Amino acid sequence: MLIQSRQWLVRIADLGPTIKLEPYEEEGTLGEALRLGSAQYVSMDLRDKAQVIKACQGAEVVFHMAAPDSSINNHQLHYSVNVEGTKNVIDACFECKVKRLIHTSSPSVVFDGVHGIFNGDESMPYPPKHNDSYSATKAEGEALVLKANGKNGLLTCCIRPSSIFGPGDRLLVPSLVTAARAGKSKFIIGDGNNMYDFTYVENVAHAHICAEKALASEGALAERAAGQAYFITNMEPIKFWEFVSLILDGLGYERPSIKIPAPVMMPIAHLVELTYKVLAPYGMHVPQLTPSRIRLLSCSRTFSCSKAKDRIFYTPIVSLQEGLKRTIDSYSHLRAEHQPKREGPSKSYLLLGSGKVADTLLWKDKKQTISTLLVLIAFYYYFIASGYTLITAVSKLLMVATLFLFIHGILPAKIFGYTIEKIPPSSFHFPEERCHRIALLAGSMWNSAVTDLQSLCKGKDWSLFFKINVKFFGNKIGCFFHLPHKSA
Repeated sequence: MLIQSRQWLVRIADLGPTIKLEPYEEEGTLGEALRLGSAQYVSMDLRDKAQVIKACQGAEVVFHMAAPDSSINNHQLHYSVNVEGTKNVIDACFECKVKRLIHTSSPSVVFDGVHGIFNGDESMPYPPKHNDSYSATKAEGEALVLKANGKNGLLTCCIRPSSIFGPGDRLLVPSLVTAARAGKSKFIIGDGNNMYDFTYVENVAHAHICAEKALASEGALAERAAGQAYFITNMEPIKFWEFVSLILDGLGYERPSIKIPAPVMMPIAHLVELTYKVLAPYGMHVPQLTPSRIRLLSCSRTFSCSKAKDRIFYTPIVSLQEGLKRTIDSYSHLRAEHQPKREGPSKSYLLLGSGKVADTLLWKDKKQTISTLLVLIAFYYYFIASGYTLITAVSKLLMVATLFLFIHGILPAKIFGYTIEKIPPSSFHFPEERCHRIALLAGSMWNSAVTDLQSLCKGKDWSLFFKINVKFFGNKIGCFFHLPHKSA
């Protein structure tokens, strides 16, 4: 937009050694501008203050839009870029006599991951605890930019665009398509009624330019616009899962339909996040299923643009419907009919053993999967979340099982035409032969343990001593990794 206005020479600074354009970009406005010199690319690391100063030299306006991938929950990385990097940008603006700084912030700076936001405005404070390290550090960076307003002749403001989408997106649509190909797009996290505000990418660019023009105005207009944060949306709230469905449906994939309560997914997400922390050094990819992501997918987040409309004169220039159409058209190469047909069982099905475990985890046997989920929920709430002792938890679990069996037993064979499958008494019968084998196994294990203890008492079997200590040490590490997050 800046290039097309023909009012600016544009310098693009980013982390890569060179700028990489798609074929359509090479032939478009940006490619032509780079060839003609009305735009130039500079390789720069925000964490290197000298590089930032060099990139800002001669600039009248700086649009600070850089940030790490929000899905990587790495506090050190986010702090070094979102806080220290932003401070470097501010200092470079002071040193290079930059007149205006427009910072791209995020609506997540006011989101705590617990409470939904309905038509939130800029009077909302930062929460005591953010949803993740990305949101927390974005809030710190935003505060630095707003505090710098009016110093050394610099005017600043912050833009908070909500859930950006559009052509060229490398996160939202590609991840949805990847999930659809893996058969994961059928699930809805939560009740599916959470409302969201999405923002088409051209509207985000337009909002930045509106902010720059307002700051460039003289007198009261610039004074009202400066030192403020602004929520930016398409002003068309929509159910989050309906938006996802429209994209998947437009590309020929299955719409989400199976609802899974967020509390059911949270223990699984915590386990996935823990696994990533342990295996990340060995090359494990960043997981999509994390606690912060579950909270984002199941909460409502809508925002008011009244302040942006009033102070920087922002209104969307592309409707949500038109934005969706353009986005879907730009990803025609990812359409379902263009993907190679898979013959035979999937790779994940084979890796999981092609049996009951695979059927359960991949939702091929819905009855079995739902039963397993219910068991996991009961286990989580009775053994982990409750804080009960083992004996108390087991007794409560047995009480629930007894109640279930009693009610199930008195139910009629049919209810409203549905057959109630009765549990035959033989299901509870334990064959004598099996009892005998289990007793022998338990006795054998006990005798083996006693033999080991007797050897240790003699103080001569060093190999056995080290073997047992290695096992205990390993268990201790395992227990440490399974501590609750706050305790860790």
